[in-house]
Amino acid sequence: MQIKLEHLNKTYTTKRASVTAVKDISLDFPDNAIIGIIGKSGAGKSSLLRLASLLETPDKGAVYYDGKRVDHLPKKELNRRRLEIGMIFQNFNLFSSRTAGKNVAFPLELAGWNRRDIDARVHEMLALVGLEGRERSPISTLSGGQKQRIAIARALAPKPSILFCDEATSALDPQTTHEILDLIKKIHANMNLTVVMITHQMEVVRDACQYVAVIDNGYVVERGTVSDVFKSPEHSVTREFLSNIRQKELSVESAIAYLQNQGYEVNKK
Repeated sequence: MQIKLEHLNKTYTTKRASVTAVKDISLDFPDNAIIGIIGKSGAGKSSLLRLASLLETPDKGAVYYDGKRVDHLPKKELNRRRLEIGMIFQNFNLFSSRTAGKNVAFPLELAGWNRRDIDARVHEMLALVGLEGRERSPISTLSGGQKQRIAIARALAPKPSILFCDEATSALDPQTTHEILDLIKKIHANMNLTVVMITHQMEVVRDACQYVAVIDNGYVVERGTVSDVFKSPEHSVTREFLSNIRQKELSVESAIAYLQNQGYEVNKK
């Protein structure tokens, strides 16, 4: 599904202050692509996701899905549109009182699927994310990576056209992050799915995304294909993100060199 954001603005007001989190943002998300939206904490990226995913209504501007405006729809039609959207989060948002299978089944129950179809879909989704046979597993027995796989299976169960990922790998270790990104890329390759990834990790953009938009202080300050932005970053925020990646990679190489000098065998894979 193609997503178009047109001159979006969003201000949050409390008793103490007003904060404009999204400032005149316009973006086109290509159909069946993986798009990264990156920014520092407080930049406005999660607020933008909430507008794009119809969880909130913009103060100004419009959201279009496949050319049709969707941000101002009546409640019944808006709820129908939300069925086309899958969401995964940093903290998984799973029900601890439900088993893994029951968590995956939850959105299907809300959508009124019959029990036989729900059971078949749950089995299919668990197999897709590499957790076949874990329907009855309590959530408390799963690792962080397995919990995120359950969250992905739940998000995809209703057959959405869009998958939004809000810092979906931030709580995971590097190896598990790599596995989850590989899973998302595999799912994207096998399904007609637009994926929008909100992150503050440039490594996620580099390893998973085709397009990127950089958000700073509520504005889009840079956008383009990942290869173009990485090759010729124009904004200072983008250059800072890229510099942080290089520093991390240099730190890893230094650690490997140190261990090798001490006589340890190191597998770089």
